[in-house]
Amino acid sequence: MSLKPKRTSARRTGRRVSPIRRTRRSSRPVRPTAALPAANHSEPYVSVIIPAMNEARTIARVIAGARGVHSRCEVIVVVNGSADNTAEVALSSGARVILFEQPLGHDAGRSIGAEAAKGEILLFTDGDLVIPASQLRPFVTAVSRGADIALNNYSGPVRKRVPHPVVLAKYSLNILLGRSDLNGCSMTAVPHAMSRKALEVLGSALLSRPPLAHARAVMDGLRIETVHKVPVGKLNAVRRKAGSYDPLQQVIIEDHLEAVSLLLQRQGDRAGFSDGSRRREMVR
Repeated sequence: MSLKPKRTSARRTGRRVSPIRRTRRSSRPVRPTAALPAANHSEPYVSVIIPAMNEARTIARVIAGARGVHSRCEVIVVVNGSADNTAEVALSSGARVILFEQPLGHDAGRSIGAEAAKGEILLFTDGDLVIPASQLRPFVTAVSRGADIALNNYSGPVRKRVPHPVVLAKYSLNILLGRSDLNGCSMTAVPHAMSRKALEVLGSALLSRPPLAHARAVMDGLRIETVHKVPVGKLNAVRRKAGSYDPLQQVIIEDHLEAVSLLLQRQGDRAGFSDGSRRREMVR
């Protein structure tokens, strides 16, 4: 039996509701707990997309930081199977809330938020990462100046004797893609931003598979830059694991393997690398 978290299509799970989107009969209404202190711009230039699950403790501060990235900003919080009042707090903070009672799977919120976004620039972060606006603006600035994708210049812990499997996977994928200059930076990590053009090239559905989206972005010639370092490893809350098994790590590794498979389909069995001086005809 596979322990890989199930991915569920947002189109099969949710439907439009104003001012929030909710699931079918199992959903519950979300009411503001206080007067809205701020509101999304009617014609946003930047859409900040925040997937959140049980983040009532941090979500108001995350939204406050996100709202400061641009004067024409909308904040979209995708509440993904929360058991607490994350949705109510987000709505009271002036965000647009897209609510799903049942978990949709890891990173599904990115796809849902991108599909709903109106801005020319999409900025992705997470509901448990309290990041000030000053640390988010460089990503928006880079895209406004011509980058298609602006990455967090953070490669993860790299000085360990035994590298973390996810760090190793990101480095390996970038080498195979011919972008060793990116080190371990990729769309797997937030915060990162993308242009409307990049969204149109990749499609919103692919964003729930960040390694595949990253590989496609490189292969399709999008302009990808590392622009600013936010050490999210120190900001992330430590999640309890079932024993020593980390199902999320397994999902990320499998997505990287699928990204490599996509590269081989596009570039051939050697991913575009030459065979060097080997004389394979001599092998018997």
